[in-house]
Amino acid sequence: MKKLVEFPMKPNHRTRQHLWVAAKELGFEFYERTQTSISLYEFDLSGKKVERSYELLNILEFSSSRKRMSVIVRNEEGKLLLLCKGADSVMFERLAKNGQEFAEQTKEHIEEYADAGLRTLVLAYREIDEEEYVKFNEEFTEAKNVVSADREEMIEEVAEKIERELILLGATAVEDKLQNGVPECIDKLAQAGIKIWVLTGDKMETAINIGFACSLLRQGMKQVVINSETPENKALEKSGDKTAAAAAYKASVIQQIAEGKQLLASSNENSEALALIVDGKSLTYALEDDVKDSFLELAIGCGSVICCRSSPKQKALVTRLVKTKTGSTTLAIGDGANDVGMLQEADIGVGISGVEGMQAVMSSDIAIAQFRYLERLLLLHGHWCYRRISSMICYFFYKNIAFGFTIFFFEIYASFSGQAVYNDWFLSLYNVFFTSLPVIALGVFDQDVSSRLCLKFPLLYQEGIQNVLFSWLRIVAWAFNGVLSATIIFFFCIRAMQHQAFRKGGEVAGLEVLGATMYTCVVWVVNCQMALSITYFTYIQHLFIWGGIILWYIFLMAYGAMDPNISTTAYKVFIEACAPAGSYWLLTLLVLVTSLLPYFAYSAIKFRFFPMYHEMIQWIRSDGQSDDPVYCQMVRQRSLRHTTVGYTARFEAKSRSSKEGGEGHR
Repeated sequence: MKKLVEFPMKPNHRTRQHLWVAAKELGFEFYERTQTSISLYEFDLSGKKVERSYELLNILEFSSSRKRMSVIVRNEEGKLLLLCKGADSVMFERLAKNGQEFAEQTKEHIEEYADAGLRTLVLAYREIDEEEYVKFNEEFTEAKNVVSADREEMIEEVAEKIERELILLGATAVEDKLQNGVPECIDKLAQAGIKIWVLTGDKMETAINIGFACSLLRQGMKQVVINSETPENKALEKSGDKTAAAAAYKASVIQQIAEGKQLLASSNENSEALALIVDGKSLTYALEDDVKDSFLELAIGCGSVICCRSSPKQKALVTRLVKTKTGSTTLAIGDGANDVGMLQEADIGVGISGVEGMQAVMSSDIAIAQFRYLERLLLLHGHWCYRRISSMICYFFYKNIAFGFTIFFFEIYASFSGQAVYNDWFLSLYNVFFTSLPVIALGVFDQDVSSRLCLKFPLLYQEGIQNVLFSWLRIVAWAFNGVLSATIIFFFCIRAMQHQAFRKGGEVAGLEVLGATMYTCVVWVVNCQMALSITYFTYIQHLFIWGGIILWYIFLMAYGAMDPNISTTAYKVFIEACAPAGSYWLLTLLVLVTSLLPYFAYSAIKFRFFPMYHEMIQWIRSDGQSDDPVYCQMVRQRSLRHTTVGYTARFEAKSRSSKEGGEGHR
């Protein structure tokens, strides 16, 4: 006796799982599958449950170009059946003349389902005679055994021959709910100034309803719909003249793009934003070389862009078009095999792991579990990483310029004699132990704004888009700061030690003392400069900054205590010369304060009178006003840009219309 299980195997697609459950509710209960057969429990005409087995002969797999899938089975009576399911755009044209009894009614049902935001499939079948099947099976087996590059095309050609003269069974509709947090995430991304395009394989009606559900579209938004499926074009296509039909489709697309551009040109800043909606067939012609520039110009000017019935190739081509023509950084996010090309074409591919399989995740740069995590990925970690990396690079420039220019100034002072002011080991260990670890800590741990405030003020992300923290001006400013620090360190040390009694016996300082003193000042200045730059201290950063300074003194004592043949110019320079001299410590303090004063003054003035957006938020936090809605709104308004999608944009549009209505009433 065979054991009945609820789900003998887990479907790899949620639509299949829903169809599985629906079939069970209708009396067709799947319970076993082998490599060559499928077994079901069915209800016969008397209502009695019976066991039926179907011999599984061939599977014609789904592909993005075919947009359908078929199986060929033999029932217990010996009949050969082809069972097919697919998109309505390809299924209705494959129906037999006597198989379209419910075609119009089914189309109406599909439109109703699509208007409700449901994903639809059309089901059809046909009986195959034995002779036709034998011929098909030979060609199909031959095509599958081919190892050339056109293997898939050959398989599709063979399948095309038998997937015809179908009899319509009906349509299915599956609710594809939005994940939790999707509208909120899209709203935050829109507030951050990120342009959002939707490339989907769903029907246009379904895509539009999803657009409204996630606030990409809103009532009152003008929709520019490019749909070439006019009755005239369909009639021309049915006539069999493919060349004339293609020309008519292309002309229709070009005309609709031109009309959309005219509508865009006639709008102004106070006009309602436009939404561009394109179907898959129209997108094919819109992406041709002589049309794509006009299409892109229209799409960029619209607030929302939705491409429906898009194939994987079209998704990749749209991504490539935006990336190459606009020069913008593109991010693609998807969860299915149909999104792989788009993920690989984008600058950054984000795959969502889930019931759709792992193809998208394996082809992406970053994997997340749900769409809503994109908010933290971009607005929080994106901002933090941008700030950390830009600050780290600028600081590397600063500390090496500050160190290198002290050597350069000494060479000028020494008339380019080649005499080294620093010991060889001082040069070697500067970037290894004494100054690099604080920079690494900055690049890993620093946070200019807390995670809560980062998500509360999405416009922080604009600092990365506008590159305000890593512009050429900022790099040059840090380089100038390095030269200024080196100038202060060198000339203070030279003037303080030149012709002055340094030791207790009245001797002046030698070259080795000058080198050790300058090096001490450099280590102090660059590490304390790092302390001024950091906005979020951790124990590790304290350890690296102050530990680097302490490590310098420990090294100077330990290295100076070694044999003179090893320590050379550093032999007991700290213990016998520098440490006992009060001027050494006083000079270090004066150089430190003087070197940091310009940066401190610049930062204070800029923070007070010319703050960047993250500095405004720091001000809110320091004043304890981060939970005051009035205060936060005031800060938002200083940098807030007009958004066109998301529920925030919807509320703004309602507010504007209410104001205009009130003014008109007065």
